[in-house]
Amino acid sequence: MSPARAADGTPPTPAPAPQTGRRPKPAVSGPPGPPGRSVLFGLLGACHPVPAAAVTLFAAALAAAVGRSLPGAALAVAAVAAGQLSVGWCNDRVDLGRDLATGRRDKPLVSGAVRPAAVTAAALTALLLCVPLSLAGGWLAGCAHLCGVAAAWAYNLRLKGTAFSWLPYALAFGLLPAFVTLGLPGAPWPPWWLTAAAALLGAGAHFANVLPDLDEDLATGVVGLPHRLGARRAAAVGGLLVLGSAVALVAGPPGRVPPYGWGLLAATTVAVLLGAGRPTGRSRIPFLATMGVAGADVVLLLVRGADLAGLG
Repeated sequence: MSPARAADGTPPTPAPAPQTGRRPKPAVSGPPGPPGRSVLFGLLGACHPVPAAAVTLFAAALAAAVGRSLPGAALAVAAVAAGQLSVGWCNDRVDLGRDLATGRRDKPLVSGAVRPAAVTAAALTALLLCVPLSLAGGWLAGCAHLCGVAAAWAYNLRLKGTAFSWLPYALAFGLLPAFVTLGLPGAPWPPWWLTAAAALLGAGAHFANVLPDLDEDLATGVVGLPHRLGARRAAAVGGLLVLGSAVALVAGPPGRVPPYGWGLLAATTVAVLLGAGRPTGRSRIPFLATMGVAGADVVLLLVRGADLAGLG
């Protein structure tokens, strides 16, 4: 049966379909939530694995050099690892806004490899674990390490963009030898030259670490001491700090300076001059030169382990 027509002969307009009262769901934007194993890889990338591993290995070597027992050394290494993980995760979480603004797709939080809530939880968990692990070596040793970790967190949360941006690095690195030696029987303090060398190395590492990213940091409002000095002067100051670390390691211990010590000083001087001459743009020469000297400092420290063997 055909439908009725209007008076002018045109077919009637079909009635609209009844409304259900539901609106269509909007399209989901952004990266999908990562599956379980991908979260682990994202957390690994967000913890700054290379510097975290380097500091942890240095603590292990230092514990062996001063004669810590195997259980004591294991606890010290675990404490340092937990502290480094907490600092790295805290850094990436705090920097998320700046990393998004500058398009740092190499960062797991920016790429969506891991969620901010997961990084926050990981940082706090590692920090909580760091407390009993640090205090296991004695309250004095534990306080030394926890003060260093607190300094690193203060850098992430506040001091990174101030003229005191170098101070947390100097404190955290300078207290690391104390954490290791104070866990020995009798709780001896490390020799002055070791503390000075570690503190100078930490401050120099700060300058070297920020040099390649000076422009990006300035664009997002981060104005630490290297940014205030400018690229050329920051490269020179960072190099001199690392040179001072080498001088403390070579000339600080008692006895004559070994030939390899003079060789280290000569190589450090060349590296400082090389780094200070190429501080502009995104050149990584100052960073690589400083890191090379830092590695040589660590080797020299381990070679001269006999100067630390009597602490225990």
